[in-house]
Amino acid sequence: MDPKLTVYLVRHAIAAERGEDWPDDSKRPLTSDGVTRFKEAARGLARMEVAVDAVLTSPLVRARQTAEILAAALPGNPPIVDMPALAPGAALKTVVDELGKQGRRRRLALVGHEPGIGELAGRLVGAANPIPFKKGAACRIDFNGPPSEGPGMLCWFAPPRMLRRLGK
Repeated sequence: MDPKLTVYLVRHAIAAERGEDWPDDSKRPLTSDGVTRFKEAARGLARMEVAVDAVLTSPLVRARQTAEILAAALPGNPPIVDMPALAPGAALKTVVDELGKQGRRRRLALVGHEPGIGELAGRLVGAANPIPFKKGAACRIDFNGPPSEGPGMLCWFAPPRMLRRLGK
């Protein structure tokens, strides 16, 4: 049976270090190494036949840049939509509620930050603890109904090194 909703969770790629150069954390960009590595990882996701109707992203620069790389690598170059609920510190319930408002979109990628993306993954699969994500990691969770009605099934979790190897 095909899932009613497939969600891919992705942690943003390697970003510039916090500090004096970036007093506004929301503006920290990806490093050149982060861009290069995530382009390989995104190609790996495409080779895994990941396809989405939209990429929902935290509005912070590093997540938005990751979302742009992801969308460019996937079939159909899906639209990128800012989702403020994916920003650090937002309530998980808000993200779950936003997923329920996606209408006909049945395949979504969400790009966010730790610890939030790991906490969201844990909540979406009904786990007692978060699922830790390294920068550039991704997972797939399938739902047979709206995420608000019960846990989904974790189909796979891919660390960034594995994705990069698939993308070479």
